[in-house]
Amino acid sequence: MQRTTNISDDELKLIQMRCNNATKGPWVSYVEDRDHTSGGNFIMTGDNNNRGEDIELIGATIADQEFIAHARQDIPRLINEIRRLKQLLTDIKSS
Repeated sequence: MQRTTNISDDELKLIQMRCNNATKGPWVSYVEDRDHTSGGNFIMTGDNNNRGEDIELIGATIADQEFIAHARQDIPRLINEIRRLKQLLTDIKSS
């Protein structure tokens, strides 16, 4: 069921908390025969200086894997943009 109400500050905090608790980024999707030649598809976590465990998905499409990998970077950016826009609305209403 899709919600049609605004995202509350409490909901944003919960989303941010889930993001902060996830394995550190960046996350990068690697697809066999596109990005490398053997070993299967996976999501690499962290970077070369602080690499985490790889994430391997069962039953996911390439599009699913790409979405999940990009979400690690996209969600924090979206949260920041929502907060910026909420602040802008507050500023406009108070002026």
